[in-house]
Amino acid sequence: MSVTIYAPASMGNVGVGFDLLGGALAPIDGSLLGDKVTVESAEQGLTLSVTGRWAAKLPVNQADNIVYQCAVFFLEHVEQNAGLKLTLEKNLPVGSGLGSSASSVVAALMALNEYFGQPFTEQQVLKLMGDFEGKISGSVHYDNVAPCFLGGMQLMLETPQVICESIPTFKQWYWVVAYPGISLSTARMRALMPEHYNKQTTIDFGRYLSAFVHASYKQDSQLAISVLKDVLAEPYRAAEIPNYQQAKSALDALGMLTTGISGSGPTLFTVTDNADIAQAAKHWLDEHYIDPKSGFSHICKIDELGARRV
Repeated sequence: MSVTIYAPASMGNVGVGFDLLGGALAPIDGSLLGDKVTVESAEQGLTLSVTGRWAAKLPVNQADNIVYQCAVFFLEHVEQNAGLKLTLEKNLPVGSGLGSSASSVVAALMALNEYFGQPFTEQQVLKLMGDFEGKISGSVHYDNVAPCFLGGMQLMLETPQVICESIPTFKQWYWVVAYPGISLSTARMRALMPEHYNKQTTIDFGRYLSAFVHASYKQDSQLAISVLKDVLAEPYRAAEIPNYQQAKSALDALGMLTTGISGSGPTLFTVTDNADIAQAAKHWLDEHYIDPKSGFSHICKIDELGARRV
């Protein structure tokens, strides 16, 4: 038996919703932007092989790879000692702001759950994903794993009953994402943010996020764009991302509706409802923001499917 799961790239925060909002990404050219994990039976033991564009950036020792660690974590929870062969196709760069670790974790844990006949419900698997992400990042936050797993735009609720809920998306929007080709430590980028915020900033954060969710349900795209602002992270992170400020100004001049940092960067996202402007933005980013040897850009829609068997 063999199970292969694809888990899409994701934008954490989506600018306006620090740690509380995330969206899955689907390139409009039909390509798959995300990691794949295959689980197969083996006579004994646990082995991992790694392929894909970014395989060389991962630890050589399989025990240090998060997909291998996911399998150990999962097998402990199901109290199994089965022989397994794992294959990770690593298609997202580490430290990119595109939910690279979340993609690997989601693909691995969903593949294992499918392989063993779904011993865990969807919400239970999501909880396992969040718990594991928390182990490797130092704190539990679902804004990458939830959209990667479930698709769409996910709002984190984290009540005793439910972890997250999807909110309506703007189907007419194009999300252009550009990874410049450098890696930034999520822990370092989080450390740039202050321990405390003034009262007005916290009021603005709550106002913008609630207004964005309200606009999503009303399908008022003009209101949504007007409040798609990051007052918590971007003011402290922008200077650490080379050429981000210049790119933001240039994209504004091209007619893009808004631009922000995907996750903790260095990938940026920029939004428009015009296909021609999206193409112009991608062309500018390819020429001026990304290293053609190690970076990339895609014009995307929100991936409504999330992780799935392929």
